[in-house]
Amino acid sequence: MCVLIACLVAIPLLQIISSIGQSSDGTWQHLQETVLPGYLWTTLLLALGVGLLTTILGVGTGWLVSNCRFPGSGVLEWALLLPLAIPSYLLAYATTDVLQFSGPVQTFLRASFDWSRADYWFPNVRSLSGAIAILSVNLYPYIYLASRTAFLEQSACIREMSRTLGLGAWKSFFRVSLPMARPSIFIGLSLVIMETLSEFGAVDYCAVDTLATGIYRTWTSRGSLIAASQLSLCLLGAVAFLIALESISRASLRFHSSDESNRVAARIPLSFFKAFAASIFCWLPILMGFLLPTLLFAHKTWFNGDKRAFEMLADLGTHSLILATIAAAVAVGVGVHVANARRSHPTALVRTSTRISSLGYAIPGGVIAMGVLGAILHIENGLNDVFESVFSWSPGFFFSGSILALLFAYQTRFLAVSLGVIQAGFTRVSTDLDAVSRTLGKSGIKILTQVHLPILKRTLLCAFMLVFVDVLKELPATLILRPFNFETLAVRIYQLASDERLDEASTAALAIIAAGIIPVIVLSRLMSQDCMNQSQNQSSPRRQSSHD
Repeated sequence: MCVLIACLVAIPLLQIISSIGQSSDGTWQHLQETVLPGYLWTTLLLALGVGLLTTILGVGTGWLVSNCRFPGSGVLEWALLLPLAIPSYLLAYATTDVLQFSGPVQTFLRASFDWSRADYWFPNVRSLSGAIAILSVNLYPYIYLASRTAFLEQSACIREMSRTLGLGAWKSFFRVSLPMARPSIFIGLSLVIMETLSEFGAVDYCAVDTLATGIYRTWTSRGSLIAASQLSLCLLGAVAFLIALESISRASLRFHSSDESNRVAARIPLSFFKAFAASIFCWLPILMGFLLPTLLFAHKTWFNGDKRAFEMLADLGTHSLILATIAAAVAVGVGVHVANARRSHPTALVRTSTRISSLGYAIPGGVIAMGVLGAILHIENGLNDVFESVFSWSPGFFFSGSILALLFAYQTRFLAVSLGVIQAGFTRVSTDLDAVSRTLGKSGIKILTQVHLPILKRTLLCAFMLVFVDVLKELPATLILRPFNFETLAVRIYQLASDERLDEASTAALAIIAAGIIPVIVLSRLMSQDCMNQSQNQSSPRRQSSHD
């Protein structure tokens, strides 16, 4: 069964790869001669810019919160995760609305200083630099999580030794703490760049032409599935390169454990001015990445929201909830089966199948949609030919025009999310329970249903919720594969915002933000529990030694 699941996940990838050498009736050649070099160059600049800025924000905030003591640092530990609750395309809509020429910021400047348009310069948000800033504020929590965890796990003795050798706080950070945390930081950075490469809504609204937007336009405007698939290969190659770099970085990680050397270092108290600067540096991305869009959409909903809000939420919200619920339930069910098989029968074939099943999350939604669409159309065309020749009747395109294709794409992309959470939960279940259950005559299915699942209830709920919210926010795959006259909240927001009707889109945007806060709260609680467990584990040996 695990092999079958891995094959299903691999179908979109194989379909994309099979487009090599196929004829696109001149569309691919036209893309090569006109827009492809621009797509590649802009995508590279976007990835480099976002990577640099998110590293500065993520590493800086991670180090300050984990190593320094200043007012509000305790709140910042979880507040710095809040931008994860905002989909990037919503942040792009809100930032553009506030900072554009007719927005409140420039209007206030003109009214306060009696300026006209030619009297001042203001940066254009709908540009490459604007997209870099927006995505950086939205994605830095990935690096913040990785760097903060790495800084907390570093030995206090090493830092204290560096201080005794004459290194100040800054030199100790650059020469000791940062090099030790570099592998973890690179893992977070690779996630940021993969998210940047797959981003569609924000860069499209900022009028930035990347490979992700080019795939969608090639399919919708030119109607060439083969050319869109061939364009997806460029993006797939970049993702594969990042996965290889991440594997190399992960292989360089080393863990050492001792009782006293791994104690947590005391936080450095900051002076008034340094504490003030640290607070501004940490609160600024929260303000721009969460508070600003949330307050803006709340204001627009209250004063100029969609007049058909209840009708819209009842209709589009039902579509979104149905898709998200079914996709999350299937992902959890499949994840439980694969994780249990990996635990019960850890053969090479099962381990390989598990790795293949986890590849989808690293692949952009638009690429998966192209692969799913190509594979389904290939199968349906074959079936139609068979039915035409045998029965002189054609069933038509019965699968590609339904939500089944969309659910298949969701499973390919988000199965890795549930599988990762469930596998982590299984590692906390002692294998002694399995042995005791077998001595009591329990079979494999009964051990799973009567022993493992009751223990893993919170884990399964967490996995369900994470997939649910991811599906709720997914935009490119939904845009490409949704049935006709079937819209979700994300699609509705994109359509209204593209038509400059942000006031009407604010109601649906606020609903998605409210749903996105849930996994952030869960993640914050898990981080707090891990820190408490770490402190307890570190204090236990000292208490035991003093007792002895």
